Amino acid sequence: QGTRDHPPAHTALRDRLLAAVVACFKRHGAVAIDTPVLELRETLMGKYGEEVKLIYELQDQGGELLALRYDLTVPFARYLAMNKITNMKRYHIAKVYRRDNPATTRGRYREFYQCDFDIAGQFDPMIPDAECLKILHEILSDLQLGDFLIKVNDRRILNGIFAVCGIPESKFITTCCTVDKLDKVPWEEVRSEMVGEKGLSPEAADHIGEYVQLHGGLELIERLLQDPKLSQNKLAKEGLGDMKLLFEYLTLFGITGEISFDLSLARGLDYYTGVIFEAVLLQQENDHVEEPVSVGSVAGGGRYDGLVGMFDPKGRKVPCVGVSIGIERIFSILEQRMKASGEKVRTTETEVLVATPHKHLLAARLKLISELWGAGIKAEMLYKKDPKLLKQLQYCEDTGIPLAAIVGEQELTDGVVKLRDVATRVEVRMPFLYLLPKVLPKCRGC
Repeated sequence: QGTRDHPPAHTALRDRLLAAVVACFKRHGAVAIDTPVLELRETLMGKYGEEVKLIYELQDQGGELLALRYDLTVPFARYLAMNKITNMKRYHIAKVYRRDNPATTRGRYREFYQCDFDIAGQFDPMIPDAECLKILHEILSDLQLGDFLIKVNDRRILNGIFAVCGIPESKFITTCCTVDKLDKVPWEEVRSEMVGEKGLSPEAADHIGEYVQLHGGLELIERLLQDPKLSQNKLAKEGLGDMKLLFEYLTLFGITGEISFDLSLARGLDYYTGVIFEAVLLQQENDHVEEPVSVGSVAGGGRYDGLVGMFDPKGRKVPCVGVSIGIERIFSILEQRMKASGEKVRTTETEVLVATPHKHLLAARLKLISELWGAGIKAEMLYKKDPKLLKQLQYCEDTGIPLAAIVGEQELTDGVVKLRDVATRVEVRMPFLYLLPKVLPKCRGC
């Protein structure tokens, strides 16, 4: 449950998505790494807040307590510490595992891909953070998913709010996890959980509610910097100062139209220490709705300056910030759209089908296709000695192969190949030596 097989059409669509994401990561100078799917259980524990219950733990295997990786961030931090790396810009695309309640129609599985981009190292404030948001904006724009919104907050601002509202520090993380539910349930339910389950006073919960329901941009940041209580809290003041700087950089990138400073964003993972962000896709339910409604989170990330130090024997810290793209969620959305439109996904990259119109020409087909493969051209042929030409051309139409290289008895006599455009049915005869280096490479992608 919560896993699935991917038929060729699904795999082709997913590969197309991943190629677009990887192209963006490479454009920003990232290198690729890979880590084992198995981690020591102790590596993962204590990093994910209340979500720790979703980790797949394995029984004792030869003296080691192991678990399946829950995300790609903690393994990256462990990798940096083990290899004493203090500066790296990396991407990692791999499967992760969560013992969650699956919701396949919404792209939530127990086994799924994550696409992570992270910048590790000591740099001037907010420059790497701004680039991570720029990357997220580029990917969501490139994939043409429709309108989206990137919510941004800072864990220091949240902790400062909890402090001025009288919440003890021991309850910061658990309160954070409750606030993080505001994108799914109304404030009344969140307040009820704070008071009924987390033991906060009604007054403290109401006070928190005055802040966490705010969202805006630079104007809101300026207003909060003047807030009599928050301005006296060191953590909140630091967070708001960095948030102001971040928005100045995002303005220079020209992407603030899709970014909102949202105080309800909490992201319940323990390891975040600064800026946090999450991207949601938006849709208009009808023409009369002014406010677009969210159709689900498709990416998230943030700053985690203390995580690497947890794995270093001497506790040496490496500041890090990163973003994770939820490719399965995006895939589910595109899959539904394609199903609704009836669009077909081409599952192969074959450029030409080698065909013959007459019997007893298998040798000619084998010789020609071997030459094509040797030249690096993606080619196919039917696995029958004497297939009918109509069947061969029908195969081209069914699979989207754009060209057919036809060799008949007359072509063999004349030393030529008949090249047929499957879509237009236009045919041209040309010498094979001319066909191979000049014509087929130009036709790639047609």
